Amino acid sequence: MRFDLTPYRRSTIGFDRLFDMIEANARGASENYPPFNLERLADDRYRITLAVAGFARDEVEIVAQQNMLLVTGRKDEKDGNANFLHVGIANRSFERRFELADFVFVEDARLVDGLLVIDLVREVPEAMKPKKIAIRTGAPLAAVETTADDAAQAA
Repeated sequence: MRFDLTPYRRSTIGFDRLFDMIEANARGASENYPPFNLERLADDRYRITLAVAGFARDEVEIVAQQNMLLVTGRKDEKDGNANFLHVGIANRSFERRFELADFVFVEDARLVDGLLVIDLVREVPEAMKPKKIAIRTGAPLAAVETTADDAAQAA
């Protein structure tokens, strides 16, 4: 299925990144290794759980940068001395990207029993939160004009 987002691109400003993500996802360009879960723990808390069985802590790296979370796993290529009859456990390097909304930060990351658990929190800065403005009655305040003479007299 192909989405044509052109009409929306013409009438919106600043949503380019969102439209690019939708189009990339529709193309199916994402890989499915390693498998992962996304959870919403609360209104402003999220969790990503990746199945990284066989990876040690020093073989996995998490990098958070502007609106992007990059999780990479690097496996050293070992000698093929083992005589496997069947190889069913994926043991290859990976790179997984997650787009983050504004003000979403990594709070914690832990590797437990082959699962990499990344806790995220959305912290909107106080200045960006909506604030209620009190409405008063009466005449508006007069504009205060200070001249150089007034400033000199005040000093």
